Amino acid sequence: MRVLILGGGVVGTSIAYHLAARGADAVVIERSAVACAASGKSGGFLALDWCDGTPLEALARRSFALHAKLAEELGGDWGYRRMTTYAGTVGHFAARTPRGAGPGWVSPEVTIDRQLGSVGTTAQVHPGAFTLAMMRAAEERGAELRLGQATGLLRRGGSVTGVQLEGEALEGDAVVIAMGPWSVLASGWLPLPPVYGLKGHSLMFETGAALAPEALFLEYAEPAGSMLSPEVFPRADGTTYVCGISSESPIPVDPGRVAPDNGAIDRLKALCARVSPVLARSRVLASQACYRPVTGDGLPLIGAVPGAKGAHVATGHSVWGILNAPATGEAMTELILDGKARTVDLSPFDPARLAALGPERVAVTRRLGR
Repeated sequence: MRVLILGGGVVGTSIAYHLAARGADAVVIERSAVACAASGKSGGFLALDWCDGTPLEALARRSFALHAKLAEELGGDWGYRRMTTYAGTVGHFAARTPRGAGPGWVSPEVTIDRQLGSVGTTAQVHPGAFTLAMMRAAEERGAELRLGQATGLLRRGGSVTGVQLEGEALEGDAVVIAMGPWSVLASGWLPLPPVYGLKGHSLMFETGAALAPEALFLEYAEPAGSMLSPEVFPRADGTTYVCGISSESPIPVDPGRVAPDNGAIDRLKALCARVSPVLARSRVLASQACYRPVTGDGLPLIGAVPGAKGAHVATGHSVWGILNAPATGEAMTELILDGKARTVDLSPFDPARLAALGPERVAVTRRLGR
């Protein structure tokens, strides 16, 4: 069976890996580069039980286990490791109480008030390295990467039979839309529910071995009155990732044109200097932004596209894209090859649950800047 996957992010490459591992012919079609968007610029934080009590529980728990299994079986180096995770506050918003247990590398302005996760329940990967490793592992099992822009779908009767790739017709038995927030561009081809882009800003510091594997989720009140929720993730490669400022800026059609909003990086740097003296003196390796895909009800779209035989979608994972990609790839592979997902119940993520109204799709598409 030949499956064409539109999107070389973490979800698309994970689908390709699982398909190739089962002997299917998987082709990843990517406009720019593998992991060029959120899959290369997000935090890479993994949590076993943070989605418990929600429709995401089984998907998250299965995926957390798969991350550990993939790190052991594939033997690649994408910075997988377990972490202890803490919560706290920064600055004048912080409680006037003695500092509790927590990282020793934070400033006196930070109050750690609780532990959110242990090495048994929280972990991390370098998201870009993980995504590239999934693509390499898929290729080693027979998958193919094609660079180019998809301009439409091939159809025969009521079925989707392939992809139009810059004038070339690529035939396939199934097509998967996995383009993150850019999946909205496929709404002209298929009856897809709206997918929006939430923009996040981040900094990457060169911190060396100064910071232990301890993640921070903080609350901070800026002097101007805005509330921020910075997240700090030291990584195994000696870098530290910090994010904490979001916006709803229009999405450029070309992922390569995503850039931070004016002033966002300066605000984030000022915050980092208050969080830790290590961050205050460390070199900034990257100042960046990315868009995370979200849906109207906050749940991903994973499944067959109604009324379009052979078409599937896997997007809308929001902040849990890196976490939930492996189980999404596994379940989508089962759905495509076996007709039904066995490892995870995909019914809460069925695209049919959200009405894809024409006017709304048009309105969302018009939000894309050029």
